Amino acid sequence: MRLLAVETSTLTGAVALLQAGGVVAESRVSVAVTHGERLMAAIDGVLRAARWDLADVEAFAVALGPGSFTGLRIGLSTVKGLAFATGKPVVGVPTLDALAWALPFCAYPVCPVLDAKKNEVYAGLYRTLEGRLEVLEAPRAVSPGTLAEELRAGTEGPLVFVGDAVAPFATVLTDVLGTRARLAPANLRLPSAVTVGELGGWALSRGETADPASLVPLYLRPSEAELARERRQSAGRPH
Repeated sequence: MRLLAVETSTLTGAVALLQAGGVVAESRVSVAVTHGERLMAAIDGVLRAARWDLADVEAFAVALGPGSFTGLRIGLSTVKGLAFATGKPVVGVPTLDALAWALPFCAYPVCPVLDAKKNEVYAGLYRTLEGRLEVLEAPRAVSPGTLAEELRAGTEGPLVFVGDAVAPFATVLTDVLGTRARLAPANLRLPSAVTVGELGGWALSRGETADPASLVPLYLRPSEAELARERRQSAGRPH
């Protein structure tokens, strides 16, 4: 299957083309400007590099989040538009699942951590078992200190941390967990369109497709716009 995968959960976006389980082309792009200005250009670029046309793509995979509210909306809307335009199947992949799958043969539990701002991280806990990804703790938004304390009390042995929150919160993790905290190399800390594509491809092979209209971001907490709306509504209610 020829698959186009899109990952826009952080300020480093990624696009990949996969075929028969192999990587045909991949592009990472700084999206400090906006995903909207660069995502379609990146998609066009990998298609040209692979000498594919959009018509050659047989399915789409897209990261659902958690992550950047704006990035996820743009990534999802782009892929949904392509799926609607081509009539090809699409599947959504949770971002933390894809991050954990960057270390598929790790002997220790893997804890993906993405910077959620406001001194919080999006985190989950996973292990791989016989080539399968098993969720030990569901994704949530939590402070790094609370996460580390809970992992210290509730787990044993080394834990491997991946994600863009490893660098800013490394001191917190190692202060609490000591040598149990194993920090993944920098090249494995960013979400990858390739792992989104691999997990998405396996889901598609099991017949797990999604209605493009039903795909929504996995935010885990309200956006600033939603919080502002709630504050306005609350202020307007009689006390």
